Amino acid sequence: MTKYGLRARILAYTIIPTLIIGILLAGYFSVSRYQQLEEVLIRQGVNVIEPLALASELALTSRNREALNRLLSTIHRNNSPLVKSIALFDAQGRLLVTSNYHRDFNIMRLPEAVPIPRTTQVASSDEEIILRTPVLTDNIQADASWEDVSAVPIGYIAMQLTNDSAMLAHYKDSFFAGLIVLLGVSLSTLFGIRLIRGVSQPITDMVSAIYKIREGRLDTRVNGEFTGEMEMLKNGINAMAKSLSEYHDEMQQNIDQATSDLRETLEQIEIQNIELDMAKKRAQEAARVKTEFLANMSHELRTPLNGVIGFARQLQKTRLTSNQLDYLKTIEKSAQNLLGIINDILDFSKLEAGKLKMEQLPFSLRDTLQEVMTLLAPSAHDKGLELSMRVDAAVHDAVIGDPLRLQQVLTNLVGNAVKFTEQGNVDVRVDARPASQPDRVSLRIHVQDTGIGISDSQRRQLFQAFNQADSSISRRYGGTGLGLVITQKLVHQMSGDIELYSELGSGSVFSFTLELNRASLPLAESLPLAELCDKTVLYLEEDNFSRRATTALLREWGIQVLHEPYPGVVIDCALLGFGPNTLPSQMEQAIQRQLAYDNKVVVLLSSTDPTLADALQAAGAESCLSKPVHYQKLAQALMGQEVAEPEAMLQITLAPPSQKQPLRVLAVDDNPANLKLISAMLSEQVSQVETCSNGQEALNLATINRYDIIFMDIQMPLMDGIQATREIRSQDGPNASTPIVAVTAHAIAGERDRLMHQGMDDYLAKPIDESILARIIERFAHRPTPPGQIDWSLAVKQAAGKEPLAKEMLALLLQSFDEFAPLLGAALSGELDEQRLYPALHKLHGGTAYCGVPQLQALVAQLEKALLAKQGVDELEPELLELEERMGQVREEAKGYL
Repeated sequence: MTKYGLRARILAYTIIPTLIIGILLAGYFSVSRYQQLEEVLIRQGVNVIEPLALASELALTSRNREALNRLLSTIHRNNSPLVKSIALFDAQGRLLVTSNYHRDFNIMRLPEAVPIPRTTQVASSDEEIILRTPVLTDNIQADASWEDVSAVPIGYIAMQLTNDSAMLAHYKDSFFAGLIVLLGVSLSTLFGIRLIRGVSQPITDMVSAIYKIREGRLDTRVNGEFTGEMEMLKNGINAMAKSLSEYHDEMQQNIDQATSDLRETLEQIEIQNIELDMAKKRAQEAARVKTEFLANMSHELRTPLNGVIGFARQLQKTRLTSNQLDYLKTIEKSAQNLLGIINDILDFSKLEAGKLKMEQLPFSLRDTLQEVMTLLAPSAHDKGLELSMRVDAAVHDAVIGDPLRLQQVLTNLVGNAVKFTEQGNVDVRVDARPASQPDRVSLRIHVQDTGIGISDSQRRQLFQAFNQADSSISRRYGGTGLGLVITQKLVHQMSGDIELYSELGSGSVFSFTLELNRASLPLAESLPLAELCDKTVLYLEEDNFSRRATTALLREWGIQVLHEPYPGVVIDCALLGFGPNTLPSQMEQAIQRQLAYDNKVVVLLSSTDPTLADALQAAGAESCLSKPVHYQKLAQALMGQEVAEPEAMLQITLAPPSQKQPLRVLAVDDNPANLKLISAMLSEQVSQVETCSNGQEALNLATINRYDIIFMDIQMPLMDGIQATREIRSQDGPNASTPIVAVTAHAIAGERDRLMHQGMDDYLAKPIDESILARIIERFAHRPTPPGQIDWSLAVKQAAGKEPLAKEMLALLLQSFDEFAPLLGAALSGELDEQRLYPALHKLHGGTAYCGVPQLQALVAQLEKALLAKQGVDELEPELLELEERMGQVREEAKGYL
């Protein structure tokens, strides 16, 4: 925007040029006129003074002062408007005659040392004009020629002219010039105002019209007759207003149409929302029914499975023939397979519902993966497969994540690889990848097999639920088709990705990535790397995968690995790896060859058969380890330490009676088979077991008997386990604080947390695992009793070792409670201030110092100190309530001592 408006600018552009030009012209002509007047004045003065000089020659020569005076006065009088003063000076500059009185004739006299001018001289100043002309006389000698004749100045006349008439004429001319300039400016102003009226006013009208149009008054038009560009501008504004009006009308029609369409759409959306809400409710109801169905299915399937698996294990504890033991293990394995199918279906349901949450626990990566490999090794060895695992040295071992789900993913992938591989290898490789953050660990785990492979057309349905690559495979190998689906969803939930590379008939490679948090402390047992470093091991291995994996592990420890003997090289240990098809006799021969060189022999077997291990150790092997070898067991074997032998698949033995816990346990279950099973299991681990079949019976028994642990089924007639637990907790009976363990066949997400919030102390899922049952019994068998308020040994000690005196002091403390209780109640109700409460509290503090109540004494001391610090009773309300509660606890506990 400009600083000045159009009106001011038009006036400025019309007046200022006229004013400047007028002033310049007037000034120029005024100065020129003044100079002309001054020249005329000087010329008139010259015309007067020069004849006067000629006329004065004779009188000056004769020194006739009177004649000179008369001559000057006459000339002055005749030219009085022009002449101000006339003075005659001799050649020496002395004043001879003057025409009138002058205040200072010195201004008319020539300055000293200045000769008399030969011609008329003009001296001008701001106030006067002085003319000086010489008075010459002719000095003619009688015998001189005309060339030698010269005029000699005998004096000079000084005439001071007055410029009053010139100035008056100058002022008159300046006045008329000013009038002319003023007239020009006035005419310019008139023309400017006329121009403003012809331009500014129409523009103002147009601006006003535009403002009205902007406000929405689109029928506004610019009226009036204009010329030239203003007419064009008027027509343009009117055309714009017309276009806007038409556009507005069209837009309004569109808005009305859109509003109508939107209203119809909203109605349709509202109908759809209602339908979606109804569909959502139906889906929620379907999900609830599905959850209930899964819960009931899990309960109904796990309940008989609990009996089958449990009693199969119980039968294994009896004397059986080898065939009977084999049949029982077949029954147990079949039941475990069925249980695995149930768990897969439940995991799939949790993943589909998004209810499966990942734990964040610190764990050792190598130990976690090794557990899976150890678990699956027997099934691989049974099929004559080589199973190996290689973990890159750059992989950080201590991480934070969900180890159970990681094991589940690896178990599914390795288990499938073992299942679909008839011969060859199953190799697991763990590589490190660049992590996104310094405190993260990025992994890529590969599971490679030499199995049947998968074609491109079969990959599309590979990760679909209840599908397998080939329908005939399901009949040949079995399975539900959920394993890979669960694996994929678990990997995605752990923020990873899974990929498949496969060629039909050549095998497959499943790869998945994970990014876990880095744990700050090491979690695995440390290895004796300082002792292993610089050892030399002769490693002979038939399988390439196992050789690469074990060689990388040994070199990571700093061990020098040789794959063939060299003369003169001392061997610390000979590591012999045998494949599943190697005969025992061949193994013994290989061991004997190494023993002939006095080498210590460690054998790596593709078998878990303890009989074979014993035979090879008898042949001279120092240790026999199963592949894939555990890195800690391998380190122990190389160091010559004793390594735990592989567990034999033997009959379960009954624990000796001396190892039973001296506990009284109550088992509650409405299913007779399960009740009989848990009773039998408990009888092997505790000294006394009582049973009942519903919650009401459990409540009746818990009211009159004291139990160390109660195992409570959840779904029972008459009274369920949760209600029975609440009743037992609410009663002030002998089992108000007794640990109650929920025994349930429900395995849906959140069941454990829900039961723990309902008052349960622990959770035991069916089928019952004896090891978990033993841990629960061990946990609660050594559960410390909660400390009370009265430390009787301290009370006796404070009474100088006299128990009667301790009882008397305790009775006196209870009497002081009776005195203090009303004051405490008044303080809590706001009727008693801190000043009146302090004396009674101080007296109570003294009583607690000798009665063996250290917790109560500390609380009273804290309150007394707070009152001394001027804290109000309202600020100490929580502590006062705690004091009231502890006084009640002391009263109850005192009944056992008085």
